[in-house]
Amino acid sequence: MTTKTSVHRIFNFSAGPAILPLSVVEEAQRDLVSLPGVGLSVLEISHRSKPFERILQEATADIRALAGIPDDYHVLFLQGGASLQFAMVPMNLIPPGGEADYIVTGTWSQKAVKEAARVGTVHVAASTQSENFTRIPRPDEIRLSGRGAYVHATSNNTIYGTEWREIPNVGDRPLVVDASSNIFSGPLDVARHALIYAGAQKNLGPAGVTLVIIRDDIARRSPSSIPTMLSYATHADNNSLYNTPPAFAIYVVGLVAKWLRREGGLEAIGRRNERKASQLYAEIDRTDFYRGHAQPESRSLMNVTFRLPSEALEKTFVADATAEGLDGLKGHRSVGGIRASIYNAFPEEGVDALAAFMREFERSHG
Repeated sequence: MTTKTSVHRIFNFSAGPAILPLSVVEEAQRDLVSLPGVGLSVLEISHRSKPFERILQEATADIRALAGIPDDYHVLFLQGGASLQFAMVPMNLIPPGGEADYIVTGTWSQKAVKEAARVGTVHVAASTQSENFTRIPRPDEIRLSGRGAYVHATSNNTIYGTEWREIPNVGDRPLVVDASSNIFSGPLDVARHALIYAGAQKNLGPAGVTLVIIRDDIARRSPSSIPTMLSYATHADNNSLYNTPPAFAIYVVGLVAKWLRREGGLEAIGRRNERKASQLYAEIDRTDFYRGHAQPESRSLMNVTFRLPSEALEKTFVADATAEGLDGLKGHRSVGGIRASIYNAFPEEGVDALAAFMREFERSHG
């Protein structure tokens, strides 16, 4: 006789790897031993097999449908996370002796600048570092060089809890965006971008695969002098199958894309994310006991960052919250305090639970 064991799941506020839709986890669990009609696990099938070909085609088609991706863009599944993209972008797009414009809004864009500087000249078009990255630059603060091969921006800053509510107009310069922590969190105008990249482990799937959406003419800029595996043209020409791809991670991304479509698409998920974030920011603004890190006009819908009156209270808050099943709330060391990451799959009941905990904690310790 088989005994069914119930599984208790806590609310995971981690910045990443982050929560996946429960239905996706259950489907992956159900099919893990044997994909329907295949007789093998997705962990075992060949990346050259017909079953994986269907997985890749469906994942690509659903991503295209979700974001309305134009036909002249490639959808690529790569490896190395956003950190490898920090190097691949300049290696592929900055010509010899060339430069690129970077808008610096946090730690990850600083890391992107560091990698680009190994390849060419970096022009910092705007930065809010002097204000500890509490806000996004205003449009009038952005000074493009006029010579850049592209303009790079980071759409959401997980550490500081800031987000571009609208990516700036960069004129005729190709726009490259690191969207790792807010990809598909709301409507996305792909045609405004030359290249979008995102590590999967926050909004798309498990760690191990990176989504790249790149316009064909940009992919064709890849010089023949760079290593084959670091060329966008290589992966575009081989449909992400030049080498063995992270098959399981792509499979899960495909399930998440289907889940997003069932949930109503990017507009519907965007409205839900607005509700979730608004509830937590209302708790922060309701009282002086909590203090938000990000300035209101730059607040992230994905990562809500705030402080308490003392570090001792913050430690108690994190410990007590963890005991209540609210996990992963400790802020990044660069900011301290509390960070609640509430990506697409994070349930609204978890936000309700944190808001209630915040009110009770203030009542007990305020």
